[in-house]
Amino acid sequence: MTVRVIVADDQEIVRTGLTMMLDAQPGIEVIGQAEDGRQAVDLAGRLRPDVCLFDIRMPVLDGIEATRLLAGPEIADPLAVVVITTFDLDEYVYAALRAGARGFLLKNAGTQLLSQAVHAAAAGDALIAPSVTARLLNAFASSGRAKPKQPVEPLTEREEQVLRTVARGRTNAEIAAELYITLSTVKTHVASLMAKLGARNRVEIVMWAYETGRAGS
Repeated sequence: MTVRVIVADDQEIVRTGLTMMLDAQPGIEVIGQAEDGRQAVDLAGRLRPDVCLFDIRMPVLDGIEATRLLAGPEIADPLAVVVITTFDLDEYVYAALRAGARGFLLKNAGTQLLSQAVHAAAAGDALIAPSVTARLLNAFASSGRAKPKQPVEPLTEREEQVLRTVARGRTNAEIAAELYITLSTVKTHVASLMAKLGARNRVEIVMWAYETGRAGS
């Protein structure tokens, strides 16, 4: 199936470049573009794309608010949003993840990583730029925020293993290969982690892992 994407960025040259890069990838089609956050939200509401690729800083509505309106906790049928930014350590990125984004990339990520992020988001996975994951999430985990909530039930040893791989940005297929388990087993463990942690998506699992110091254990 073709992954349908909308691209939102206030710079025309960036929108055009991202669109050309994505349209050149097999299984991806850009079906719409927006130059500000309000246009992006309206366009996403009309077209219901598989993935929204949003710049974090846009006029009218920024990428954070646009993400919240499409993927926030109060949204019954959230869309998959990937945030793309020029900033590799930026509070706005963290806020966007809290607002419901499934991941983020840097604008210099390259075609391959961009394509992987889009496909991962469409499949329900999350791809967070490897170069910024630890620095960003560790920075906010140690910034005096509220103590992370405890799981409703203790995690099993296998769930702890899956948690660490998810925290490193691995997709389900990569986790299955690394831990020598089936894809369906990975999905079962991820679903169990979400239930135990009260997480809405994989990104919240990642943030919990960093906030509790489990990501590198």
